[in-house]
Amino acid sequence: MTKDPWDTPDTPLYLEIEFEQGIPKKIDGVALDGVEIIEKLNQIGGAYGVGRIDMIEDRLVGFKSREVYECPGAKILIDAHKALETLTLSKDVLQGKTELEKTYAKLAYEGMWFSPLKEALDSFFDHVQQDVSGTVRVRLYKGQATVVGLKSCQSVYNEDLATYTDADSFDHGASVGFIKIWGTSVKTWRQVHPFPEEQMQVMKDRLKIVEGA
Repeated sequence: MTKDPWDTPDTPLYLEIEFEQGIPKKIDGVALDGVEIIEKLNQIGGAYGVGRIDMIEDRLVGFKSREVYECPGAKILIDAHKALETLTLSKDVLQGKTELEKTYAKLAYEGMWFSPLKEALDSFFDHVQQDVSGTVRVRLYKGQATVVGLKSCQSVYNEDLATYTDADSFDHGASVGFIKIWGTSVKTWRQVHPFPEEQMQVMKDRLKIVEGA
């Protein structure tokens, strides 16, 4: 299904995948159903060497086995979907979702698809995905599927908040108090458990180098 990356085109291919509430709906503006999307991405991605996975896997019964998979369509969709989530979901949801994803995958792998836990997780993921809509631009080249563009009407990214210049719209002065409070626990700990003198000197020397730069 997948070509050797060395035998793929020397010119990259760009495609756009449109998601609605976490579900892929279109490729390059053409509406397709789920099966058609997988088949199309398998064909396109495979031609560019995407989706060949060679891994050592832990089986359910405990022993390890070498597994080789070809899944270009799934690889492209997973990477695109994850990238869109970083644009449309909040920090706490992204962090909490990470562990639940592992649990969900484990349930599917171990044949527990109809378990009550999997059913409960379905409700969580369906709720979270309500905000995951938008378009992802992907570049296929020599075995890699790289996300190079994102756009969404539900984006919670605000460039004004993080320009890394004086143009930031938030009050930089508020950061001073926050940093002092945030670091209080570590400062208190180090007052009781100080670094060895030799290590402190190394840290001071490194700080001087940074300040000099």
